[in-house]
Amino acid sequence: MWQSYVNGLLVAAGLIMAIGTQNAFVLAQSLRREHHLPVAALCVTCDALLVAAGVFGLATILAQNPLLLATARWGGAAFLLWYGSLALRRACSKQSLQQSENQTVRSLRAVMLSALAVTLLNPHVYLDTVLLIGSLGAQQTVPGAYVVGAASASLLWFFTLALGAAWLAPWLARPSTWRILDLLVAVMMFAVAFQLISAA
Repeated sequence: MWQSYVNGLLVAAGLIMAIGTQNAFVLAQSLRREHHLPVAALCVTCDALLVAAGVFGLATILAQNPLLLATARWGGAAFLLWYGSLALRRACSKQSLQQSENQTVRSLRAVMLSALAVTLLNPHVYLDTVLLIGSLGAQQTVPGAYVVGAASASLLWFFTLALGAAWLAPWLARPSTWRILDLLVAVMMFAVAFQLISAA
């Protein structure tokens, strides 16, 4: 059970820590103190539901088709190696998180709709959470623990951004910080890929 939990935690953490539209949106709302906690909660909920749908939907299909299971395993490993390589390349380049200075105060409804759009209209969310995290979770010995691990990573990350934005802002703006994060992402992705290949 714990192995499945840790796998879910590491895979999800590696995917959500990279700079992306969802992270940028949560951090921007947090810096402005504009409904940042509801936004973080919405992101965590969406991630958990999408991961669960991917894990349990794919689990049944994969269990009935060994060829599909092997394809998912090798495809997942290849994607993790590719994703880890991208993170490693980002770690060797300059990058920072740019924030908008727009000070217009929006309603909770408007902010939540924007958060939903950023989360659900981004094709990468389906590739990452439903397909990649889901297919990897479907192969775990305890898929439920894997889902909880992935949800834990999402919870920790988004609420860290939301609650610690004021303190984290100068730190997150430095390219060196994101290089370290991307290096950690690369290590996590390579480790899980190796585990998948070893289990084949």
